[in-house]
Amino acid sequence: MTFADPDGHDDERDPALAAWREQGIEGRAVRWDDPGADWSAFDAVVVRSAWDYIDRRAEFLDWAWRVESVTRLLNPAGILAQNTDKTYLRELGVPIVPTHWSSQDLPDWEEYVVKPAISAGARDTIRTAEAGAAQAHAAALEAAGRTPMVQPYLDMVESEGETSLLYFNRRLSHTVRRNPMLASGVTLADNARGELRDPAPDQVELAEKVLAAIPQALLYARVDLVRLPDGRPAVMELELTEPYLYLRYEPGAAANLAGALRELL
Repeated sequence: MTFADPDGHDDERDPALAAWREQGIEGRAVRWDDPGADWSAFDAVVVRSAWDYIDRRAEFLDWAWRVESVTRLLNPAGILAQNTDKTYLRELGVPIVPTHWSSQDLPDWEEYVVKPAISAGARDTIRTAEAGAAQAHAAALEAAGRTPMVQPYLDMVESEGETSLLYFNRRLSHTVRRNPMLASGVTLADNARGELRDPAPDQVELAEKVLAAIPQALLYARVDLVRLPDGRPAVMELELTEPYLYLRYEPGAAANLAGALRELL
């Protein structure tokens, strides 16, 4: 299990390792950038809380390709390369949150969310009702060599919430209603809080359509959905790199993850 959690936010590492031991899998946590790590000594390497890759994406992906050349990497390096840049949303072929990929000619929306395509945890993200402010932030991202994503703020996320479907080896384990990151008063720590919910049939159908288009092995996948104003579910993000898995919300979730890992070894 690879991690990089300087702020101590990863409360899933120990439950995951304990569940692995119950399945007869010996594992330990190793920083992905540990220069002394011998990755070839492991039967598999599972990427988990490598949350510092944002500032070092090229280095992180170089590491992933190197590891995959000597052992099994889950999720695979090719998946990590694609999934760490949110421009992958353009290729999904399913409904997504409406997204404008430039600082020019912004759509006329009541409220905007502007963020970079390579980011996590609402970093460098703003929510504003001012088109000028949205354009300025998008232009600043472009000037820094980053691809901006300009989206409408969907009020429904504060009432219905964002729905995350958690899959382990392509089987639905559990579903949570997540706190909206950009709602008033919500902090980064709040994003790791949620409540179990039963997904609607159209949400499951959309999530599984997205996953069916990916041929590579997927130890874990988190499909984040919202509903558009017309009621249709849409993909907000497809988390295949280092998603928080909400293991403590579903009693069998850690065991489900361990069972999926054993199947893939």
